[in-house]
Amino acid sequence: MAAKRLEYGAIAKIFHWAIVVLLLAQFPLGWLMPDIRRGMTPGLAMTVHISIGFAILVLIVLRLFWRLTHPVAPEGSLPAWQRVSSEAVHWLLYALVLIACATGWAFANMRGWPVSVFGLAPLPQLFPAGDGIGRNIGRLHETMNWILLILAGVHVLAAVVHLAVHRDGVMQRMLRRR
Repeated sequence: MAAKRLEYGAIAKIFHWAIVVLLLAQFPLGWLMPDIRRGMTPGLAMTVHISIGFAILVLIVLRLFWRLTHPVAPEGSLPAWQRVSSEAVHWLLYALVLIACATGWAFANMRGWPVSVFGLAPLPQLFPAGDGIGRNIGRLHETMNWILLILAGVHVLAAVVHLAVHRDGVMQRMLRRR
């Protein structure tokens, strides 16, 4: 494994901010779509939602791989409880994004919907259409998204506190060089 760096590199920052932008588009799109009902086929909004979800899934997997192969040392100026909680929140965010994307894909499969990336590249059918656990997977998808949104809010609030209140330079690791 590579030695831990003191700040995030350009690739890590690109992954981070690309995922943030896609999530900022994804959440409103998901809430503005019509309710899912029996027999419906996905329209443009659903196709875009699924496509963005797949893009997020790819990026989060790449980001996880990058983080594991290019580790960044915890900020040394933070108290131990903040370092531990920061690390826990980051890993929970990765897990929640992965679960939210995977359950969305699974739910679309179970509805029998063709799943593709922006209508261009079809994705494999992971689960059979009509699988009995589809409704529960849909509920899990919604729940994971609410938990993800709350945890992301906590993450952003902590970042703002470090930036505006503590002014300790912690945010500079993800924004620009110190």
